[in-house]
Amino acid sequence: MYQEPIFLQPVFQERIWGGQKLNTEFSYTIPYEKTGEAWVISAHPNGPSKITNGPLKNQTLLEAWKNHGELFRKPADSEEEYPLLIKILDANDNLSVQVHPDDQYAREVANEAYGKTECWYVLSAEPDAELIIGHHAQTREELEKLIDEGQWDKLLRKVKVKAGDFVYVPSGTIHAIGKGIVILETQQSSDITYRVYDYDRTDAQGNTRELHLKEAKDVTTVPHETPRLNQSDEIDQGLTSKKLVEEKYFTVYHWGLDGKVAKTMDQDFLQVSVIEGEAKLTVHQQQFDVKKGDHFIIPATISAYQLDGAAEMIVSHT
Repeated sequence: MYQEPIFLQPVFQERIWGGQKLNTEFSYTIPYEKTGEAWVISAHPNGPSKITNGPLKNQTLLEAWKNHGELFRKPADSEEEYPLLIKILDANDNLSVQVHPDDQYAREVANEAYGKTECWYVLSAEPDAELIIGHHAQTREELEKLIDEGQWDKLLRKVKVKAGDFVYVPSGTIHAIGKGIVILETQQSSDITYRVYDYDRTDAQGNTRELHLKEAKDVTTVPHETPRLNQSDEIDQGLTSKKLVEEKYFTVYHWGLDGKVAKTMDQDFLQVSVIEGEAKLTVHQQQFDVKKGDHFIIPATISAYQLDGAAEMIVSHT
């Protein structure tokens, strides 16, 4: 039986809006001047993470999901794809204004297994940094008119954010991450983005990026709905756990570790991203050092584990 956590190596993505903070804030060796994303726990075909330890070392998480479903309590005959994707994004410039479809639209129109509901934990933010989240249109006709006329200041809903803020972004929500923000994103394992507006930017060849206005109009929720999150705190030995969101696709926590805690597994698998500090993870008398920038999965084959140290983590499961 597999008795180790599954440590993963990030996959980096170049983006027109990316920068260098994945190196300066997380000490990652990044391959691009404009590195925008680290796919840190990914089984998506567009960037599967590589396993760095144990019996499956050098295999991808996608291969582990397909060939070792027992690690995730996946039925042997299941055709389901790995459900979640964890990223860290460095918005050195504004991301495009965009929207993602729900599962039904993704499957029927985009030939993807999942739509894209996501959520963001703000890791750092420059003073006065802001996000776009939602819109002010009250009817679909008003939405389409404002988009067609490019009345972005009238249409888009903006909010200021700081480190430690959390934002839930259901499919159908117009959104954009603003300049100067680094986030950890938990999302459905989908790579569908419909761009609504891209500030008329051009790439190195002078080309603007494609917009997807028809699809965006089709999938945007009207009027915008601000989700109510049933957040809660729980203290267990040396661990303070804040439930950030519990929804259909994922449950996400912020863990603050200050001391020791013994935990038992009651999920199919647990995804863990260390965002500050360091700790020791003990599994069946094996000890693993974990630190800021590490990402790992505790598989279903591990029944219990211990953590000891001073660290912050973002933890998620289906």
